[in-house]
Amino acid sequence: MYAVIRTGGKQYRVQPGDLLVVEKLDGEPGANVAFADVLMLGEGEAVTVGAPLVEGAKVSATLIETRKGEKVKIFKKIRRQGYRRTRGHRQLQSVLRVTAIAGAGKEAKWDGEVKLTTKAELDARARGLEFVAPTVEAAPAAAPKKAAAPKKTKTAEEVLASEETAVAAAAAEVNAPVEEAKKPAAKKAAAPKAEGETKAAPKKAAAKKKDEGAAE
Repeated sequence: MYAVIRTGGKQYRVQPGDLLVVEKLDGEPGANVAFADVLMLGEGEAVTVGAPLVEGAKVSATLIETRKGEKVKIFKKIRRQGYRRTRGHRQLQSVLRVTAIAGAGKEAKWDGEVKLTTKAELDARARGLEFVAPTVEAAPAAAPKKAAAPKKTKTAEEVLASEETAVAAAAAEVNAPVEEAKKPAAKKAAAPKAEGETKAAPKKAAAKKKDEGAAE
């Protein structure tokens, strides 16, 4: 027995025991899910088509996991304009196990046991590969930090004094070049005289003018 259901704007043909991947549904792993939008029921040659739904028909399933699907890449390009954009998207999906189909006075159930095995693990088993569950490595515990010594609080007088000192130092730095420019240039010291050098001889007294008259 099979049925055609509608969920997430899409149609799916299902049978009891099928593993179904649909758009994200609310619920935790292990929750029961029922689909009332049954469009068609079929068993062998007998087919019941709804108008638009089959009255009283229902498909039951168990939610296994909610995951992200394969990445879809969106690439945009405008030639000769240097425009290229690449974006990616992963749609949320729900993985279901169909357990029963009921409608048109008939019912079909799945006799198997529902195991909450993820789709990734089932795919790995189907390919004969070893499945490694993704795990988050725990970060190494950081060494405990030493307690910081309590900071000494300054009094208002100390704060005021420190501010005055800083202002005075800044003013001194600003006025230092001006004060240096104002200072007169220092006179060069006279060179010391040599030991052998004697003092200059005094000028001879000017000769007395000869008397106009003859000497007596």
